Formats: sequence, structure tokens, C-alpha cells
Amino acid sequence: MSMERASVERRGYFGEFGGSFVPEELQQVLNELEAQFLRYKDDPEFIEEFKYYLREYIGRENPLTFAENLTKKIGGAKIYLKREDLNHTGAHKINNAIGQILLAKRMGAKRIIAETGAGKHGVATATACAMFGMECVIYMGKLDTERQALNVFRMELLGAKVVPVAKGQGRLKDAVDEALGDLVQNYQNTFYLLGSAVGPHPYPTMVKHFQAVISEESKRQVVEKEGKLPTAVIACAGGGSNAIGAFAHYIAEKDVRLIGVEPAEAPTLTEGVPAVIHGFKCITLLDENGDPKPTYSIAAGLDYPGIGPEHSFLKVSGRAEYATATGQEALEAFQVLSKTEGIIPALESSHAVAHAIKLAKELSPEDVLVVNLSGRGDKDVEQVFHMLIK
Repeated sequence: MSMERASVERRGYFGEFGGSFVPEELQQVLNELEAQFLRYKDDPEFIEEFKYYLREYIGRENPLTFAENLTKKIGGAKIYLKREDLNHTGAHKINNAIGQILLAKRMGAKRIIAETGAGKHGVATATACAMFGMECVIYMGKLDTERQALNVFRMELLGAKVVPVAKGQGRLKDAVDEALGDLVQNYQNTFYLLGSAVGPHPYPTMVKHFQAVISEESKRQVVEKEGKLPTAVIACAGGGSNAIGAFAHYIAEKDVRLIGVEPAEAPTLTEGVPAVIHGFKCITLLDENGDPKPTYSIAAGLDYPGIGPEHSFLKVSGRAEYATATGQEALEAFQVLSKTEGIIPALESSHAVAHAIKLAKELSPEDVLVVNLSGRGDKDVEQVFHMLIK
């Protein structure tokens, strides 16, 4: 192995997790992507343009809302909601989509591909491509296209081509497989805009960089409101992009608990083992044959057998905690937050809300919880309607 390759791999690891396990021709593309990311991430002009779109297009900074009614109803700790649901397109995904497409523009890309589960990353990518006049192809599991038909229509309305993936389970993992296959075939003119904090290096680092705006804001906001840092920061965790963004600026604050909440039906960090999936090493749910295990969650965006490499490291190092919430608990939290605060959360975010409700009861009124409300529930209302009338 050359010294250059070894250096690239060391930069892409979090403990034993991460790295880049891809064909050589794709590795060359990733090396160039890393070089351009490192070139531009601290470039004043790039930073200023990114901040411009965060402010003028996405609508940041978004509020840290005190959930006063929910806090009174539950008792115990104060619950604050970081309102990623108020972003343009309704979720945190747009933060990263804008950051990466600004990078793609500088790299001369004309064709953008992406994967999506719940559809919010697909919508965010299609939105960014419409804004910057780029061809857009979105891979989405066939089952997810049926569960999230409105988001499919949104993507198509924005000019994207949505490709349903029927192989495998027809879910997020399979969509990632197809997108990576497309990149291998078309890397010379294609930029893969990956939405989760997963994949081969440098994607996990890039996604964290662009999503870190969440915790950059919430850390300042909670100190302004409470005069202190929170007791815990809570976020749902599937691939892990909203959670790593919500955690980023608190990782060095050892007194702040970091809590990722997985679906109990896909408890990657509870029952998984270290393995390579989609070109990187992470804790992964495997079946008896050593293949990624079929998963299911009522929240399509959490339906993934692996998780970001930094989350894997935060788990084994003990810096972060990872809990589970069942689909039923998430469904109940979805309804409780809607009725107490007039805020309909995404089913993904509802897993974090469910855990916050349980934890708040165990803590005192002096404690403060920051819950990352990663997206709004518009996309899930029809699905929940059919679940509740059964």
C-alpha cells in the first residue's frame, strides 16, 4: 500500500470504524473528492456562499423551541426542540445537500445522483439540483416509493428522475447499492450526493461538516436560554446524519450526554457487530450468513442495517449512548407532540421524542433536554392515518 493511500485511510477512520473499501477506480474519485472538500471547506468564499444559502434559501437559523406544554404534561426535565422541521423542504437533509452541491459545482459536475429512504434527502437533493440547474437521478427502494409516494411526486415535480429499486428488500440499503453502482459506472461525469453520515471516506466527514450547523446553533441557543449546557442531546439514528450534526459541537463537552435513538426493530448499535457495508466499516446487523440483515421500521429513514462510523466509535468508546424506541412508542410520541405543541414530527424524529419523554420523567426540573426534531411529519400523515384506522 502506498503512503498516499495509507494517509487517506487514516484520515477516514474513527477508531477501527470508517475507511474506504471500494474498487481502485472509485478510490481515485474519492481521493479527488476529499482533496476538493479539504480545499474548499475552509475557503472564505465557499463558507460565505454556504452561509448565504443557509440563511436566504434554507431559512436558518431555526429556533430552539421550549416545549412548555409537553414539559408540563410529562413532568421532570425541560424539553427543548431544535426545529430542523422548519427548514426549507422540511428536514435537516437540505443543510448537507446545499453544502455538497456547492462543492459539486466547483468540481464541474453536471449530473447528481443520490439515494433516499424516507424521501427527504431525495427532495433536498432535487431541490438543490433545481436551484443550480443540474441533472438529478434519485435511487429509492420500491417499498419506500410506495410508503412515501408524495415525496416521489415532489422529487419529480422538482425535475428529478426517481428510480425505484426492486431488488433485495426494496429499501434504503438497496437504494445505496444502486447509487454506488451508478457511481462506479459514471464517475467521470457524476457527483454522488450522499445524504447520511455513512459510506466510504470522505462522505461521513463531509456530511458531519455540513450538518454540524445544527449543534453550532443549538449550543449557543441553549446557553442563551438556560445559562448552561443541556443535560442531554437526543436525536434519532438511522444512518446517523441528523444525530452526528446534533452531537458535533457537544462531543468535547464531557458532561453533556449524547443519546442516539434507534428503532427497536433495527437496533444496529444494540445487536450489531463490526463489518464492512457500502464501502466502509461500521457496526452492522448481520444475518446467519454474514450478510446485512433485513430490517424494517415504520420510519423509512431509519430503515438501515448499519450506521455511520463515527456513531460506531462513539458507542464503543462510551462517549455516546444509544437507546431504542419501538414503532408503537414512536407512533404515540407522534400524536402526543402534535396534540400538546401543535407540531407534527416526522416518524424518524418521533423516536427521539419518545425517548425524551421517558428520560424527562427520570430527571429533575433543573435538567434540560435538547431533542433534535430532524423533520416534520407531513410526509408521514397518510401512513399514520392508515395505521391508526386499522
